[in-house]
Amino acid sequence: GTEVVAGRIGPLREGTADLEIGVVGQATGPELRTQLLFRDRWIGVVRQGHRLGKGRITPARYAAENHVLVSRRESRRSPIDDALERIGLAREITTVVGSYSTALALARASDLVASVPERLTEQQRSRLTGFALPIATPALAISMIWHPRQDADLAHGWLRERLREICR
Repeated sequence: GTEVVAGRIGPLREGTADLEIGVVGQATGPELRTQLLFRDRWIGVVRQGHRLGKGRITPARYAAENHVLVSRRESRRSPIDDALERIGLAREITTVVGSYSTALALARASDLVASVPERLTEQQRSRLTGFALPIATPALAISMIWHPRQDADLAHGWLRERLREICR
């Protein structure tokens, strides 16, 4: 079902964006609506020819690399960091960006490692090598988020229904 959630308020509240797709978290405002589209898992991605593209990727090898982190709140932690900490490791976050597409572009053009949702970023990962993370991380809930003023808009309802169909 649809629920009201908590902070990704700006563009949706202002009407400069009609719909957002992403992970719902503390950054989502209470006046927004959200609906789960699908569950996803974290994967690591590196440029073709990167040293992590060869051999077994252990937690220590993964953590030893420089990483790009996606965060809209300029946070330097994610569930991945929590999982690494539980086994006594930490990764070096070299840069923080606001979108998965930016993280993927940086990984494609450098030696940075990006950790992204597998299914959500599938179409954007050309010329990148993906790998399963060598640590246990919680599943991601990928949702669509909108402002309630769009609830009665027929075209917006049509768009939400098409997204639900595509993601099934």
